[in-house]
Amino acid sequence: MLRYTLMRLGVFAGCLVAVWGLVYFGVVPRGLGSSNGMWIILLALVISAPISFVLLRKERDRASETVVRRVDRMKANLEANRSQEDEAIDTAQGQAQTS
Repeated sequence: MLRYTLMRLGVFAGCLVAVWGLVYFGVVPRGLGSSNGMWIILLALVISAPISFVLLRKERDRASETVVRRVDRMKANLEANRSQEDEAIDTAQGQAQTS
């Protein structure tokens, strides 16, 4: 998961540098007044999202498989704990009835 996040940040950083260069050389218009920095960041976000979606598909699938395995393991642990609690309650009730 960390690898995917770092790769995604790398794609964004590359887009940020590219957009900054395009704005600096006048290919893309500057923002109004002091909004130039925000304009560059927003444009880089908009451009990097579809690029990440396409280029990082395999890594995203690996990350989602890892998340699914963790969730399944947590569900199994919760179910095991729940069944242990049920057994403990049943045992306690059985002992209380025999006493």
